[in-house]
Formats: sequence, C-alpha cells, structure tokens
Amino acid sequence: MRTLRSIAALPAGRGTDAIFRTSRAVLLAAGMMFWTGALADGVERFRTFVRTTPSAAAQFEQKVYDRSGKLVQESRGRFAFLRPGRFNWIYTAPSSQRIVGDGARVWIYDEDLNQVTVRRMAKALGSTPAALLAGSADLEQAFELTDAGERDGLSWLDARPRDKDAGFERIQLGLGAAGVQAMELVDHFGQTTRLRFSNLTRNPSFEADAFRFVPPKGADVLGEQ
Repeated sequence: MRTLRSIAALPAGRGTDAIFRTSRAVLLAAGMMFWTGALADGVERFRTFVRTTPSAAAQFEQKVYDRSGKLVQESRGRFAFLRPGRFNWIYTAPSSQRIVGDGARVWIYDEDLNQVTVRRMAKALGSTPAALLAGSADLEQAFELTDAGERDGLSWLDARPRDKDAGFERIQLGLGAAGVQAMELVDHFGQTTRLRFSNLTRNPSFEADAFRFVPPKGADVLGEQ
C-alpha cells in the first residue's frame, strides 16, 4: 500500500479520481490544523482558524489501520499552505511523494513512478475539505460540524462532509492548548487514518515560488493542464 493513497484511507488503485480524493483529505489536514485561543467550542475554534490563519506550516506523523484495527502503514512528512489555494504536502518517509496546489491547479507527483497527475483547482476542490484550505467555500457548505466531547486529553470536533463522493465518511479533530493536535479520518471501507501534528508555525512568510510545481523532465503527466 502506498503512502499517497493511504492518507484518505482509500483502497488500492491509481485512477485520477482516487488520487484527487486522496488530496482532499490531505488538504483538510492542512487546512484544519492551526487554531490558538480560548473559545466556547470546537466549531467556533475552527471558524477562528479560518479567519485568522492565512498561512501555516507543520510536521506530521501518519498511521493507517484496517477495519479490524491492525496497523498497516506508517509515514511522516511536512506541509505548508498559503491562502488562497496554495499548498505543499510532502511525504519524506518511507517514500517521497508530493501534493502541490499553485492556486490554479493541483499536482500529484509520485517520485517512484516518475508520474504526475494534474487537475484544475476548481474541478479538483469544489465543495470538499480542500476548499477550506483554498478559501473557496463556506465552512457550513462543505461540512456538518458538531462537538464530539473530550478524549485523550483533547477536545474533539466531528466534521461530516456534505459531498457524498468525498472519499471518506467522517473526520474528527482533536484540539489542545497548541491548536489542532490530532486528526482521524474514516473512509467508507472502514479504514482509519490517524495524524499527529508537531512543530506548528502559524502565519509564516513564504518565497514567491514556494508553491510552484514544474513536472520533472521525462515524467508522465496525466490529467488537465
């Protein structure tokens, strides 16, 4: 099982639609991460994040469990985003993969295959979790949000996508003193992806070309350019 597919807890397969369902969950992880401040509940905390965090960066660790609860994959990496629509999600172990949004397109680069899949931002994102990162959709239009109580020393928020084709059934966010510290995604096949975040930086500055992607020479490029 490859890291890129597992982030959205999707079954094996390299179709373009499956790849972009994967990127939606990746972007949600980036877009829902950084909150600071003491507010009444998780919903208000997330609204504040959207309003006050135009850019962010962090490291992550990811574990994927099958329906029976067996650990089937571990990976780690880093990511950054800059509203609207620019982001980098980079896996550094066990393999190197990258998802990039340049404001107009979303690029998925698989280094092992030397293959790039690309789609225009509007078609790739839409009313999905990725729209929260891109700043292209209202919060309540994309998700039904409710508080999910206390667990593991964190306050949890439940986010259920309104888009039935989102590729996952629900997402839960664990919020602590530093902001969103954990995320759990459950797909329609019963797999669970758990993310833990560290070294959070809110509103850093980025170079102009930080979110630019040029397909490597000789790479197969699939999709819409």
